[in-house]
Amino acid sequence: MAKGTIAADQLRSFIERIERLEEEKAALTGDIREVYAELKGTGFEPKIVRQLVRMRKMDKAEYDEQEALLDIYKSALGMA
Repeated sequence: MAKGTIAADQLRSFIERIERLEEEKAALTGDIREVYAELKGTGFEPKIVRQLVRMRKMDKAEYDEQEALLDIYKSALGMA
């Protein structure tokens, strides 16, 4: 087998894997959208839940830093 053929086969394999993962990602995105629609239907606010999900991903130091900055900015705008 020629070296170019091996590289082409390897490249094709990578591309096919990426395509499969993109399909899975699209399916998961749809599932997540359905959960947000369901929670909205039960009276929860999706924007706030999205914010909570983002916050839960942060480590404590990052969270504390963002909260402190938010407080400073709100205070500067007279919103505190």
